[in-house]
Amino acid sequence: MNIILFGPPGAGKGTQAQKLSQKYGIPQISTGDILRANVKEGTALGLEAKKYMDSGALVPDAVLIGIIKDRLLQSDCANGFLLDGYPRTVPQADALTGILEEIKKPIECVVNIIVPNEILIGRLSGRWMSSCGASFHTVFNPPKSEGVCDSCGDALFQRPDDTSNAVSNRLDVYQNQTAPLVDYYKSKKLLTDIDGTKDIDVVFDEIVKIVTPFK
Repeated sequence: MNIILFGPPGAGKGTQAQKLSQKYGIPQISTGDILRANVKEGTALGLEAKKYMDSGALVPDAVLIGIIKDRLLQSDCANGFLLDGYPRTVPQADALTGILEEIKKPIECVVNIIVPNEILIGRLSGRWMSSCGASFHTVFNPPKSEGVCDSCGDALFQRPDDTSNAVSNRLDVYQNQTAPLVDYYKSKKLLTDIDGTKDIDVVFDEIVKIVTPFK
């Protein structure tokens, strides 16, 4: 089964991707992970990507799609793969479609996890950190004493990208990027929306029902 999983920050996409990978024995492929692996291994494409990464520039689609192609040709993808976080734009989706046709591994299913922004903001902006590395959440994992780490007793702080305004901006960027992709894969009759506000296991069961026919 060859799957793409979409979902905004805070939708639980990473958790669901991991569960799917374990259930079906297919690799969860993140562009960030394979970029870092290629750079570390010093592959030709990795060295090319490193030039852009070191300067703070985006890795060009032509380089990125080459790295993804190499990854999908590895033996652990023989029974399928799960793309997590790619493609991000319609040109990337077009390039991916071309590569997958070439290697005869077309996308069979695209799952889009939907969660309203107000819920996502609550999930993401409620996270607080401690200097010792402990993590807390005002709703899901609150500290015993408000604003104080259970482990070390230091004052908790919030990362800049976890504030309500920063989270809202991140979600706006995601929606602007993803909306055209949703239409792209709907036009190909590959995309199914999933309600991501439900319990993790309920969401997982619904995804399993969608992807199992492609096993």
